[in-house]
Formats: sequence, structure tokens, C-alpha cells
Amino acid sequence: MKPIPFGQIPRPTGWARATLAALMIGTMTLSTTSVALAEARPDSLAPLVDDISASVVNITTSTTVEGRTGPQGIVPEGSPFEDFFREFRDRQGEDGQRPRRSSALGSGFVISEDGFVVTNNHVIEGADEILIEFFSGEELPATVVGTDPKTDIALLKVDSPEPLEFVEFGNSDTASVGDWVMAMGNPLGQGFSVSVGIVSARNRALSGSYDDYIQTDAAINRGNSGGPLFNMDGDVIGVNTAILSPNGGSIGIGFSMASNVVDNVVDQLKEYGETRRGWLGVRIQDVTDEIAESIGLATAEGAMITDVPEGPAREAGLLAGDVILNFDGSDVEDTRELVRIVGNSPVGKEVPVVVFRDGGETMIDVILGRREDAERTVPAAMEAPSETEQGSHLGLTVTVPTEEMRTELDLGDAQGLVITDVDESSDAYEKGLRAGDLITEVGQQQVTQVSDFEARIDEAVEAGRKSLLLLIRRGGEPRFVALPLGE
Repeated sequence: MKPIPFGQIPRPTGWARATLAALMIGTMTLSTTSVALAEARPDSLAPLVDDISASVVNITTSTTVEGRTGPQGIVPEGSPFEDFFREFRDRQGEDGQRPRRSSALGSGFVISEDGFVVTNNHVIEGADEILIEFFSGEELPATVVGTDPKTDIALLKVDSPEPLEFVEFGNSDTASVGDWVMAMGNPLGQGFSVSVGIVSARNRALSGSYDDYIQTDAAINRGNSGGPLFNMDGDVIGVNTAILSPNGGSIGIGFSMASNVVDNVVDQLKEYGETRRGWLGVRIQDVTDEIAESIGLATAEGAMITDVPEGPAREAGLLAGDVILNFDGSDVEDTRELVRIVGNSPVGKEVPVVVFRDGGETMIDVILGRREDAERTVPAAMEAPSETEQGSHLGLTVTVPTEEMRTELDLGDAQGLVITDVDESSDAYEKGLRAGDLITEVGQQQVTQVSDFEARIDEAVEAGRKSLLLLIRRGGEPRFVALPLGE
């Protein structure tokens, strides 16, 4: 091919002109996108940091730790080292038993000009003294207004002669994966520090029932706990709480409790000094595909009720086997979502609950109780059956429990059939059913006799069901299991 001299590039014609035009359009689009991305990210975050840094605080706590009694008991009597350790303990004197002061560091942020400060509960838990250091260097003592271990949030209060700089909570639900965020705090006790990253993931759960964490790669280390996670508008969208790390330092996986959760908790702590979460009063489990098929539910969604002890749900008429599809206008995807929605609801509120029951949807109004009182509720006792025959179905050998079985398995007055054997080649064994489990319902109906079990199987087969739903209790905890009926 003959080289084309510079300045003598021939004008393209036909398809060549069209191809060049397409390339030019692509180049222009790419350039425009690059400019847009550059404009979306500021050249410097210094102006934002200047605006909000005065609201971020360092927290120092002091705790009294009881003194140790010395090396007493370390060596047996008659040991050749006994005299040595006795002399060591004598030299220690009372100092060995004197209480010690232990200190810890964390972060927090001011949410009102009159001195309310938010931090993590684990930062101040058990502290005798709490000292707040502001960005200016001023220090003020703080008192605890209230704490919530379930979300690891604490609300503190300082008395300041002057109005304090403060920040506000943003809407964490609007935060998207990829959004820029900024963490502030006191990492490793080094003082005020800023780190920047993005939202890496949403709706993370660690260990709590009310977890709703924002995951970020902004550097978070020990000492950052309780500090704020800001969006680019300067609003707090999270409280930095935990990191995932094999070495104790940041590897880019940090977790901040979502501000919509924190804001609700803070409001309750401010008003009551404690949390007052809504309580529905049910035990629940996720709906699997097999469970959905066995009850005629089109899709595996919602939260299935496994037990209804004394409480709001029982008073309203909710039943074990109901699947909660919608709570107070919000669709329920799974059990975790339902727990969070109910917990964020006001105590005493009457809410509509849509459940799937007997092949259709039913709406039931429930007046919510208080979660913190729930543990004092004891399920009502039931009479025990007297039948003793046994039968084998779906890989299970079942029998009516004898008094000896009730004592051995700690069944109390619970009604149902005890599994005495499970065929290890069966689906029941694969799904985790074991001897000693108690079957309380089959096909969403109570069973007290082996003939009840057989009748439910016949009904399911006649209805064309591919599986049969069993309600199982083990150690008092209920769960639903769907077993295939076979061809």
C-alpha cells in the first residue's frame, strides 16, 4: 500500500465516509461522557470538609477496671516457687488490687446546636466518664441519653455555652452503589481524619435483626467507630460501625449503619431514653419455592408465620401458615425485611397486614405491641393427645408422644406427632428432619393422630399437589418444611 503523505489525506467517499463519520460520533460521545464524569467529581473536597468538619468529634472514654488479686493460685502449695510468688505479691501490696483506669477512643458527630451527639454504643458502653473533643480543640464532658445495642447506636449530650455546629441526616435510601462518600473520624487515635470512597453495596446484614448497612471502600479503621459517613451534599447517610479485615486494619470493606435506621433510633432515644419498636408477635421463616408450590402461592415471597403466641397477631386473627405479603402498605420480600419494617413502626399503631391464606389474599388490621416487652410473653399451653399408634409416611416414622417422650424431648404440652425414625435415603432426611422432631401441622392443619397425617397426604394428592407442607418444632423453635409427594 502506497503511503499517504502528511497533508495529502484524500477525502473519503461512499462507505469509507460513513465509517469515518461513525468513528467521529463515537469519539465525540466518549469525550462528552469523560467531561461529564469529570464535572460530576469535584477537583477538591476541601470546601465540603470545611463546611462540615466542625460537627465531627473525637470521643475518649474512661472505665474503672477492678484490680487483680495477684498471682494467688498460680502455683500449688508446697511448690518450690511458692515463696517467690508470695514475696512478689507482698511487694505489690495494695497496688496489686487497686482499681485501674482504662481508656478508649472513638468518633461521633453533633446533630443539634444544643449538643446532642451520635456515636456507636460499643464506643461508650460501660464507660464511667465520656469526654468530647471538638475540631477546635475544646473539650466537654458528655452524658448518655440512651443506647440501642441492637443497632449499636448511642445518643450523648453535652452542655455548651455556645450553639454548636451540627449536621443533619440524609435519606440513605437514595444512596446508590457507586456514589461518592466521605468518612470522618479519629482513626487509630491519630485525630481528625478524612477518607473518601464509594458506596460498594447496600442493605448488608452482619448479625442483627435490624441491620441495614452501607458497605464502602472509604478507609475506616479502629477509632472511626461512631463517626459519620457523608454524601457529597454533606448529609450523614451512615454511622461507621464495623470493618471486615483479617489484620485489624482497613482493606476497603467497611460498614456504616444506614441513616434512616439511625434517625429513627435517635428520635426514640431523645424522646424516651430507650427504643420502643413495634411488635407483631409472630415467628416467621422465608418462603421457599417448594413451600410456595405446596400452598398454591405464585411466587416465593413474603414471610411465612410458623407460630403465633399470645400477642397482637393472635388477637388480630393471624394464624400459623399465613404468609405475610404486605405490611402497612409495604411489600414484604422476606423475613429480614418484615422484621425491619415492623421494628420501625410506632408502638400502638393499627396497621393493615395482607396475608396469603387458603389460596387467596386477606387483609387483617393489627394493633402493634412493643418489641421490648415481647420476651415476657409465654405461649398458651395445649392439651396432649393420648393415642399411641405409629405410622410411616414420606420417609418418616411418627407416633403420638408418650409421657416419657415429652419429658425426654422437653415437649411440655405441645400437640403433634413425634418423629421416631427418618429414612436416610428420603427427602425428609435430606431436608434436615430427624428423630425427636415434633410435627405440629401437616398441610397447614393441626395433627394429633397418625390418621390425621394420613388424611392430609390423601387430600394433597387428590388436589394435585406435588409437595406437602409440614410444621416442625425442634427445641421449641418452629419451621416449615415442604416434602415431595412423589409421582
